[in-house]
Amino acid sequence: MAESAKSNAIRKNAARGKLIVVPTPLGNLGDMSERALEALRSCDAVLAEDTRVTGKLLAAFDIAARLERLDENALSAKLPAVISRVASGEVLAYCSDAGMPGVSDPGRRLVRALRDEGLSVEVLPGPTAAATAYVASGTMFSSFYFGGFFPRKVGERTRLCESLRGLDAALIFYESPERLVSALAALAESFPYRRACVCRELTKLYEEVVADELPLLANVFAERERAGQLRGEIVIVVDGPSAEEATLDEAGREEQARIRAKELLDGGMRVRQAATQIASEFHLSRNAAYDIALNALR
Repeated sequence: MAESAKSNAIRKNAARGKLIVVPTPLGNLGDMSERALEALRSCDAVLAEDTRVTGKLLAAFDIAARLERLDENALSAKLPAVISRVASGEVLAYCSDAGMPGVSDPGRRLVRALRDEGLSVEVLPGPTAAATAYVASGTMFSSFYFGGFFPRKVGERTRLCESLRGLDAALIFYESPERLVSALAALAESFPYRRACVCRELTKLYEEVVADELPLLANVFAERERAGQLRGEIVIVVDGPSAEEATLDEAGREEQARIRAKELLDGGMRVRQAATQIASEFHLSRNAAYDIALNALR
């Protein structure tokens, strides 16, 4: 074959090749779209976060597709080969365990790598747990922040919550049953005046949506955990800040600053020194800090 003919063949194959991001049901098979089914039937291979999970889905719809595992651990090693396959003209589908691939799973790295190579990526619309929970929660905030899985470490949780305190949006996190109670406790400590919602097993037979003030919600699920009744996929939706929260937070901060000022004064510190210290610790103006320190002296 002449060199120009070879080049044309390569370009044709690259034009045909693509990755199809295929969303799958959160739990209810009735949510599988015709476009998603057609993509799985017609592709050259299905790449799956977990072949056992996707294998059951394919069997349910009598689809005999070649199935290959592509989880977080395998992605780095297999990515060059996937890129090469798409570039050579293969049509590959990618499925995560449930919902929209690329949301808190290896799909986002896969999509980015193919985009960086200038290869075709087609994303089909479909179920997403974050968006479903956002609507189901009944939050009145018109925008939301999606944080993926809530951090496991205490320090990371505290820093994240502090950074999101002033964000005028609902906060959405994924969580496992094993860590739900500790996550709610951390959120309740950071946002004690906010309403929140726990959405569990969305679209499934035992779907449950529970909303309340965060401290009360934390207590409800702590009782459930003690009774061994926590299972399923979970999404937490926390309302954004309210005017009432700002007022209560300010009052609580001033009370804590007063207690701290009294400790410093009882330890022999002068009023101005104590005022400087609490202004720094509690992010107060110098005048407000001085008034608090002076009142703590009385």
